[in-house]
Amino acid sequence: MGLEKLTPSAGSTRETKRLGRGQGSGQGKTAGKGHKGQRARKGYNEKRGFEGGQQPLQRRLPKVGFASKFEKPYVINVEKITAVKELGEITIASIATVHKISRSVTKIKLIGASAKTLVSKIKDENVIVSGRA
Repeated sequence: MGLEKLTPSAGSTRETKRLGRGQGSGQGKTAGKGHKGQRARKGYNEKRGFEGGQQPLQRRLPKVGFASKFEKPYVINVEKITAVKELGEITIASIATVHKISRSVTKIKLIGASAKTLVSKIKDENVIVSGRA
């Protein structure tokens, strides 16, 4: 197996601009940094979003959004979906047989006037009933 000379493709690279190497180079004296000012100083590093002292856009706009660390349960109204009331024992799997729910659902909350009467039928800790005790 022959080893080819590993060189970059033609035109894919450029020589580095040699700054501050005398007036004849065209990049002497201020080395492309203009005259004075914050950006002309050595070690200058502008922070992300900095606008020269003006209040940055990300601080002028209001905060938006919030992601809760608690998962919201899928809510089923037992008054509207009466088939849930008629189940012998209530689990996520048994509810899925009478009502179409996504496979990603891990918690179910039963609501409605007669939801509290179903507490004795619930056999799954991920199925809860609404209402105050």
